[in-house]
Amino acid sequence: MEIGVFLPIGNNGWLISETAPQYKPSFELNKEITLKAEAHGLDFVLTMIKLRGFGGKTEFWDHNLESFTLMAGLASVTSKIKLYATAATLVMPPAIVARMASTIDSISNGRFGVNLVTGWQKPEYEQMGVWPGDEFFENRYDYLKEYAQVLRDLWETGSSDLQGEHFTMNDCRLSPQPQADMKIICAGSSDAGMAFSAEYADYSFCFGKGVNTPAAFKSNPERLMAATAKTGRDVKTYALFMIIADETDEAARAKWEHYKAGADHEALEWLGLQASKDTKSGSDTNVRQMADPVSAVNINMGTLVGSYENVARMLDEVAAVPGTGGVLLTFDDFVKGIDDFGTRIQPLMRSRMPAKVAEPA
Repeated sequence: MEIGVFLPIGNNGWLISETAPQYKPSFELNKEITLKAEAHGLDFVLTMIKLRGFGGKTEFWDHNLESFTLMAGLASVTSKIKLYATAATLVMPPAIVARMASTIDSISNGRFGVNLVTGWQKPEYEQMGVWPGDEFFENRYDYLKEYAQVLRDLWETGSSDLQGEHFTMNDCRLSPQPQADMKIICAGSSDAGMAFSAEYADYSFCFGKGVNTPAAFKSNPERLMAATAKTGRDVKTYALFMIIADETDEAARAKWEHYKAGADHEALEWLGLQASKDTKSGSDTNVRQMADPVSAVNINMGTLVGSYENVARMLDEVAAVPGTGGVLLTFDDFVKGIDDFGTRIQPLMRSRMPAKVAEPA
């Protein structure tokens, strides 16, 4: 099973809580986390793109770096770990993203890939005057299919002449082309999102579910496998989990309860309001799960809370779910969390045996 880290490109990472660690994003912080991940033999890091936060007392995600720029910097200081940036496809033309990706491919010597997002939070785009209208919720994956086809054309052949409903390319050129096969990630969980991933993506990301229920996300890889049976492509599911670990289950649980007690309800209310505005694109379970008020303090991603031994056991249960290619991890304390994972959790995982440790520099 592959292991990745969802880097804290926005302030406070993924905990919407006044009692969680409070910090601003920076290149130095993300470089430290990425270098530790590489040293512990982890497989990849990924950054999201967020153009407007949720506010509240913690100003959650009001402070963000830009994904491609950050990953270009990280590419220059790493040597083995794979790097994925996220393209906000409504505001980044595909020909420009193709060239940016080819540039970072050169910086990283073939270790780069792209996560494509259609955009679910309307105010991110309204603030710039580029929201295309609420009908976009309904046709966004048609838009994304053309977008991905332009990328594939440019990366694989160096030119694109796609004449589509959303994009018109007239002998569009790209050179140099990437030296490595450029991987595409998508996290769409609606039926349209799954169909897109089955046809165009290499990896499909989904939320884990619940607290200490590692296999509860299994319906996502099941749905993806059904979709890829129609396209004949091999696309694996990667599940998103937060790790809150300590020496004992009791100590880890105390931290989790402390974070929940400090939930930033103003920011959570904003999240729920934005998630409710998409009434046209079908059941996007990732977005609905994010906004569920039951446990939204960590955006309702799957959470593994416990001793190092029990977290390792639960991650092995994740690996055993058919169709799962890996996990994308977040931590309450990223710097300590990466080290604890590399030295205390990973060595206990059967799905990581023998633990992949990078060679000394």
